Amino acid sequence: MIIQGRAISSGKVEGTVLKLNETFSFLGGVNATTGDLKVAEGNIAGKVFVFYAGKGSTVGSFVMYDLMVHGKAPIAVVNNTAETIVTTGAVISSIPMVDKIDIDLLQDGDDVIIDGDNGTVEIKGIRVVQTVSCALLNESGKVLLLKRPDTAKSFPSRRSLVAGKVEPGEDIVNTAPREIMEETRIKVSEPDARLPPIFVREGSTIWEVYPFLFRVRNPRPVLNKENLSFEWITPEDIKKDSSIVPQTYDVVNKMLKMLK
Repeated sequence: MIIQGRAISSGKVEGTVLKLNETFSFLGGVNATTGDLKVAEGNIAGKVFVFYAGKGSTVGSFVMYDLMVHGKAPIAVVNNTAETIVTTGAVISSIPMVDKIDIDLLQDGDDVIIDGDNGTVEIKGIRVVQTVSCALLNESGKVLLLKRPDTAKSFPSRRSLVAGKVEPGEDIVNTAPREIMEETRIKVSEPDARLPPIFVREGSTIWEVYPFLFRVRNPRPVLNKENLSFEWITPEDIKKDSSIVPQTYDVVNKMLKMLK
């Protein structure tokens, strides 16, 4: 999969990801002569160093240059959001850098190609699967959640909206009502809201998810074998529930705002 971001520092390399799920300061965060991280396990030398954004003193730019001088610099840097310190350090150290990348799509050990000229990150060995995720909103303002079994092929034991894969050659708009009918026996027509696709990583799969919202008149779902149980839940409670598939609250909240 190729992710389009923004080119920051030129160059093209292939390597292995070392990732921090946080902001990072090169000053105080790494040993400039060895490449050993001080804030986590690992060594960034020769790695594609992925972290949310830079922070700290402007001296961090020169720490990056010092790493390069000692042959211990990362071969590339990938950020969600670039800031001046890391940008400057990457440029003066000739380290390819890309930002505007959702780093949740990258994992430690991924084999990636970083193109600092075109601003892309290619994750090798990943399959991309198109799916729909459908929020059914009843007259009480509650959303239908389904409980997946332990044997589910994706996000086992989690709770989710009504979801399913897009069949080959199928129009995504037609996938949503088909999946809702198959999984709940609820008939819907045109969606009341929809969003552009979001991307969710699960192991070696990235789900390209197309969110939809349908208003329904308090029906009682009849489940097929793909789900164990159902519950109507408020959007606020979705936000609090860690057992729900990632990003569910965000997409539901955005679609609800479109109804107002």
